[in-house]
Amino acid sequence: MTRRLLPLALALLASSAGADLLKDPQWQAWLDAGKSADLARAAQARSKAQPDDDQAAVALALAAVDDNDAGRLEAAVPALQACVDKRPQAACSYALGRVYGQQAMTASVFKMPGLASKTKEQFVRAVELDPGLYEARVGLTQFYLMAPGFAGGSVAKAKELATEVQARQPEQARLLRALLAMNDKDWTTAERELGAVKPADDRTVARELRGNWSRLGFELMEQKNLPKARGIFEALQRDYPTHAAGPYGLGRVLLEQGQPDDAVKALERARTLDGADRLPIDHRLGQALIAKGDKAGARAALERFVQNKRANPRNLDDARKLLAGLA
Repeated sequence: MTRRLLPLALALLASSAGADLLKDPQWQAWLDAGKSADLARAAQARSKAQPDDDQAAVALALAAVDDNDAGRLEAAVPALQACVDKRPQAACSYALGRVYGQQAMTASVFKMPGLASKTKEQFVRAVELDPGLYEARVGLTQFYLMAPGFAGGSVAKAKELATEVQARQPEQARLLRALLAMNDKDWTTAERELGAVKPADDRTVARELRGNWSRLGFELMEQKNLPKARGIFEALQRDYPTHAAGPYGLGRVLLEQGQPDDAVKALERARTLDGADRLPIDHRLGQALIAKGDKAGARAALERFVQNKRANPRNLDDARKLLAGLA
């Protein structure tokens, strides 16, 4: 079950909360940019002044999820539960589902099923409270696709979630169908659906579109279809110039294509952009600098990475091995 829930957690981490969740534009901007420390400080200050402020509770929870901080995740539950019980709101149920889903990732085999059940329960409730809240709908879709059947997974229910919004939110329906296609490893259909999405001024759709293109690019890279993956990341870099996803993915592809100098340039650019803290940029930069022959630069990048509290354990293991080889 752990392996099945891992893709769910990664997908949800890649999907930030939308404008319907955080009403304060600055808070939303911090969340979108991965600046969880700034978000947490502001939300904590408001929570102290207004203990029943539900937006502060949601923001604190999402910042804790972003940082994968076990203590803060647990501390976020009471305020969210109070909101869910006394002032039912889709945002609170969604945030509580995110917290439970994150906790399930590190839970024991005895606690994990209960946390998975709670995750599903809160996502279902969020969709019921606000059928138009895309974050809740995509969270529930991912749960149905990734969780095993005995834990509540259901491809049929995931498809229903996409069908339900076709008439009123066609762009969101296309994004959900792309998720379904990627779950089936039908990359051609996924690309067609993503190519048809027109986000206009919908920031949530634009953000999700960026995330799904990025996922497709990495899938193609895994299949060694490097020219097509490169085209996707170059398009992301063009269409989302302030976000790290494009240059990060492009750097990965360039390194695979044996162009370490260009890879380093792309990854260095990615380090300066929004969302950089959520990506293992310094790990990949260390690899590119090693390929370039710059051991001192590689050591500095890898040492930064191993100190990153958000680092994925798999990336950490490889980074430590690379550092050992540079000793």
